[in-house]
Amino acid sequence: MVYTPIPSVVPISPFDATADSQILRGAMKGFGTNEEEIINILTTRSNAQRQQIKSKYEAEFNRDLIDDLKSELGGKFEDVIVGLMTPLVEYLCQHLHDAMAGMGTDEDTLTEILCTKSNEEMHVIVKAYESKYGRPLAEQMCSETSGHYRRLLTLIVTGVRDAAGTVDPEKAKEAAAELYAAGEAKLGTDEEVFNRIMAHSSFEQLHLVFEEYKQLSGQTIEQAIKHEMDDELHDAMMALVECVQSPAAYFANRLYKAMDGMGTDDTTLIRIIVSRSEIDLGTIKDEFERSYNRTLSSAITTETDGDYKRALNALLNGA
Repeated sequence: MVYTPIPSVVPISPFDATADSQILRGAMKGFGTNEEEIINILTTRSNAQRQQIKSKYEAEFNRDLIDDLKSELGGKFEDVIVGLMTPLVEYLCQHLHDAMAGMGTDEDTLTEILCTKSNEEMHVIVKAYESKYGRPLAEQMCSETSGHYRRLLTLIVTGVRDAAGTVDPEKAKEAAAELYAAGEAKLGTDEEVFNRIMAHSSFEQLHLVFEEYKQLSGQTIEQAIKHEMDDELHDAMMALVECVQSPAAYFANRLYKAMDGMGTDDTTLIRIIVSRSEIDLGTIKDEFERSYNRTLSSAITTETDGDYKRALNALLNGA
């Protein structure tokens, strides 16, 4: 299993944070705003470089760059730009918090953020969440979710997954047999067994488990999950399986659904484009075209407009 993540945004070199901060100030000073310059700079710098620009901007002009951007921009375009200016972990924490705020819970967002992370990434998110909101993520999540879905997410959030790269072929055979016995081989489903194996094993180990499962049962793990589970637990299990096999396929599907049918799920569209741009957005873009027979750029162009469209396409195409 070799997953090659290709980012669409990489650090620019040479890089001059002072010059960038001056261009941004000029783009927002006086009457009107030069959105093109804002897009040109902020979509072609890495997040770490954007944080340096923010510091220089404050030092030079005694102003907060994000506040200035918010006062000059609006709508979805503002959401993209402010997202770019937010450190990634903080950005994901905001989306987790929003998914649980107010009436109802956005389980799809919880699943997308929590089920796609390694244990190391999860640890950083949990720490940042409590520091930002003064409440443990696990505690808040428990009050917003229920049943086996809550149990699965709690296991993931509490960081029980083995470290990335941990592999044991013998244990993979045992786990496959346990999954088979807990699902297809019995009447009803023992979700606890699925939860334990899916939340504890490293992604590399799960890849072996799924191969062993197919050898043992003649069915893929996806087919088993489809038969054995429904609702949020089904979606979370499928997200885990897809991320083990190809994160790009999972995120390409999320983007497709965000733009499919009437209306657009702009929040999901923006979050994935912004949060994956320095990880594997290039790979996601290729996977989207392979799976849906159209370019991601053309789908975005159909669903969005104006500076919002230009900013997303700039992130997608690396310029």
